Amino acid sequence: MGGLVCQNAAGQSAPGTQTLMVMPFENQSSAPGLEWIGEAFPEVLSQHMASSQLYVISREDRIHALDHSGIPQNVLPSRATIYRIAEQMDADYVVMGSYTYDGKVFTAHAQLLDMKKLHLYPPVESSGPLTTLIDLQTMLAWEVLQQMPGHPATTRDQFLKAVPPVRLDAFENYIRGTMATSYQQRVHYFHEALKLNPSYTPAMLQLGRTYFDNHEYESASVWFARIPKTDPAAGEASFLLGMAEFYRGNFDKALSAFNYLLTRVPLTELYNNMGVVEARRGRRAAAVEYFSKAVNADPNDSDYRFNLAVALFKNGDSAAAGRQLKEELQQRPTDAEAKALLDMINRGVPPPPPLPVNAAGNALLPTAQPHLPMERIKRNYDETSYRQIQMQIQNFTEARLATKDKNTHAAYHVEQGKELLAKNLPDQAEAQFRAAIGADSSNVVAHAQLALLLEKKGDASGARAEAQTSVRLKPNVDGLLVLARLDLKQNQMQAAAGEVDRALALEPANATALALKHDIAVRQTGAQ
Repeated sequence: MGGLVCQNAAGQSAPGTQTLMVMPFENQSSAPGLEWIGEAFPEVLSQHMASSQLYVISREDRIHALDHSGIPQNVLPSRATIYRIAEQMDADYVVMGSYTYDGKVFTAHAQLLDMKKLHLYPPVESSGPLTTLIDLQTMLAWEVLQQMPGHPATTRDQFLKAVPPVRLDAFENYIRGTMATSYQQRVHYFHEALKLNPSYTPAMLQLGRTYFDNHEYESASVWFARIPKTDPAAGEASFLLGMAEFYRGNFDKALSAFNYLLTRVPLTELYNNMGVVEARRGRRAAAVEYFSKAVNADPNDSDYRFNLAVALFKNGDSAAAGRQLKEELQQRPTDAEAKALLDMINRGVPPPPPLPVNAAGNALLPTAQPHLPMERIKRNYDETSYRQIQMQIQNFTEARLATKDKNTHAAYHVEQGKELLAKNLPDQAEAQFRAAIGADSSNVVAHAQLALLLEKKGDASGARAEAQTSVRLKPNVDGLLVLARLDLKQNQMQAAAGEVDRALALEPANATALALKHDIAVRQTGAQ
């Protein structure tokens, strides 16, 4: 996505949404081999500071803006230049910083610049062994957030625990891969990162993208498919997987990938691309349906109208196809393919005959077809714009809920969290449950749901604290069973049994509680 697009998106951010740009940190150390760490700071800080209230400008958009100003990627700009770039990007805040290493202690400083108030906040610092670099960077992100209005109400420990463990050498290879300018170097570094940390999904995504950009679609598909559906990168990975399978001619797999993503992020590009896939499969009516949805969602995109026109013509509706082409040519008068197809229609060229189908109901493509233009697929994955719109909707919703009582406000976030869990989006669900608690700290269900989620994530202390709070507010089955499972893992049989009995007193037929009671009895019998 280009810098001007990013500028427009940031400039049109919803009320209450701020835009942040994180610059590479300056290397003030004389120790060799640490230059990569400067670019590592934007990676970590951006990942952990982004939220529904804080949109972080991507590395690609930052580099594009610097290139546009004639500043090479490997040159650290002056503060005056940083200010000018941030102003062009319509950023509300900028994070700048530096780091040093004396052979024993790594120290980093960061400063937050408020672009609107022209205020530079006091520097914050984190220091410790170089081996704890990612934790030090995460702590710095937390410290910077504390200086910003409306900062998240999480403790430093909670903030640190949310960071998935990554080997430092794998992280170094990953950052070097993002900085590399040649295809061979990028592949080498990302492969090395994954050898050291096989479950490192950011490296999987970047390796897949490197193969994809080099038209090695089979290798790209392998890596995109490995990214778990619960990972934050799953959306982009699914889109690119669909694209890679499309280019390989695996239309069923392409449609499956696009369709999965549509349930998570209903982008207009997905309707278009699913229409293209269906057109390639010869399913003309389905293609018309998808292209119609794309045009309805974004009538100003000329490619969507062109695709709908092609699909309508193939499906036998020349008049409707002609209307779409006239609309499209008003938007893009130089479109030669659209002019040629409209000319065919005006000359009375008949649409191609209906395609025969096999026993399974799939269309059989003819060996020869009249010369028709191909439908246009969208290669760009613009989840950022969608998230910006979602932020806007969320902020307007928050403004409306602010006028309601705290119970209604909290209940809304609880329901949103449950819906996100049903879609297998635990991180987003956690944010909703925490928002519910922020609106009403006495919401029993929010505490209990957060306890369940933290238990699944392996945060035993966090899960116990939330479960205890929920049960203290009001005894409930979910909270009691979380406590029972945690006690059972610590061989606290008596405590676990008591919590299960309390749960069954509330719901005597609860299957989970009954199964847990059986497990406890078996273990108690075995211990005797």
